[in-house]
Amino acid sequence: MSPHQPPGPAVEPGPAVGPGRGPERGLVVELGRDVRVYDDGRTLVGGAPPRLLRLQERAAQHLVGRQVHVVDDLSGKLADRLLACGAAGPVLSALPPADPSQLTVVVPVRDREQALDRLLAGLGGGLRVVVVDDHSRDPATIARVAARHGAELVALPHNRGPAGARNAGLAAVATPFVAFVDSDVVVAADSLVMLARHLHLPRVAAVTPRILGLPTTGRPNWISRYENARSSLDAGPDAALVHPHSRVGWVPGACLVARVDALGDGFTDSMRVAEDVDLVWRMVAQERQVRYEPAVTAWHDHRTRPAAWLNRKAFYGTGAHQLARRHGAAVAPAVLTPLAGATAAVLLAQRRWSVPAALTLVAVMCTRLTRVLPRDCDRARLTADLAGRGLAATASQTSALLLRHWWPLSLPGCLVSRRLRRAVLTAAILDGLLDYRRSVPSLDPARFVLARRLDDIAYGAGLWAGALRGGSPRPLLPSFPPHRGRAPARRGRRPGRDGNAPAMGGTGP
Repeated sequence: MSPHQPPGPAVEPGPAVGPGRGPERGLVVELGRDVRVYDDGRTLVGGAPPRLLRLQERAAQHLVGRQVHVVDDLSGKLADRLLACGAAGPVLSALPPADPSQLTVVVPVRDREQALDRLLAGLGGGLRVVVVDDHSRDPATIARVAARHGAELVALPHNRGPAGARNAGLAAVATPFVAFVDSDVVVAADSLVMLARHLHLPRVAAVTPRILGLPTTGRPNWISRYENARSSLDAGPDAALVHPHSRVGWVPGACLVARVDALGDGFTDSMRVAEDVDLVWRMVAQERQVRYEPAVTAWHDHRTRPAAWLNRKAFYGTGAHQLARRHGAAVAPAVLTPLAGATAAVLLAQRRWSVPAALTLVAVMCTRLTRVLPRDCDRARLTADLAGRGLAATASQTSALLLRHWWPLSLPGCLVSRRLRRAVLTAAILDGLLDYRRSVPSLDPARFVLARRLDDIAYGAGLWAGALRGGSPRPLLPSFPPHRGRAPARRGRRPGRDGNAPAMGGTGP
């Protein structure tokens, strides 16, 4: 499963609060870097997925310097809502330290004794570790490596795949927290304990670190340089709440710290790919929070040989059809409102009427936004912000459809359509250069753009192969959510006037 750009910001109510008690006093939460603040803190734009949030005036007073310090019930409710909708994340240093004795590490492995030795040496013996040998060809060697580092061993009589191996290790866990770490990852024990700080918050079910490429002693080739900047496992430098169709829509199971009681039956044994995405989305559907914490880093031994690298990208793509069966529209390659989809379509047509038609659609979008935004806010700035974000997301998603998800259609179409050829070429270059600017790789732009396009082609090939094998086009189809507008509070019903909780609400464009 590959991440894609989030849809444009919806203006909708904050999500329902999940199970558990509210935040304790002393907690500090900080707005995400992409969250914009208006009206002296009473209006926020951002979250996961993006939305417009309205705070009552008393609650907004607790937002100081983009942070909320929990000192009373009102600030606690504000922090709770901001965490639940992904507009803010906890300040890691302000969370209570985790107890290492409450955490067990589960390491699934098959025929990677050197990588396993490297991982266990890096952990340093400070945590209880369960190594699950997933039917290696030389089980005695795996057993010796585990014993040398004081790890417990669970040997499987037949190969069960990563999901089954992790579940076998989970069955041996007696602590309240578990860390799943793949054998081709390097991470320190202190880093896992630091991640476990997030589990002090009862609504947080799991947390993952930032995963970067493992430094090598030799000279890196162009693929490793690309992977170090644009790996599928790297969700970027900014913390986030994980949620489908948001900036961080999924996280890998290569290194994941979780609350055992939130895992249920664990991973789906029958899934050999995307089992980690499935687990995360199931927890999210249960209104549990999964957080991405880039302040903590793990290191992954990326594939750098062209054939192995492309095969892995295609393998990721094949999992989409299983996710579509289990999670429906959450796996959609794009989420477009009817107006946004129509705007993209008329621009792709590249006719004389395309620009006037697109401007008309944008005007309609802005008019709808203006009508539903609260009266006591800066409507002009909010409308420009929401419309601009929506159009940028539409352009990004349309580009991804042409280059990544639908390339088996768009590339042959370039042979017969000059307009489509122009659109695909423009998207390929602009998307690559914008991604180059964001990623800042140690690679020249030409090879970076080439690697980016090969990444798209390989993933898209796997996506189509999985869809054909599964007999359903669902993982290839965009989602067109209906308009979910709600009239703002009218005179006599100011948002949040009751003072019981930070009021959040609004409508969708």
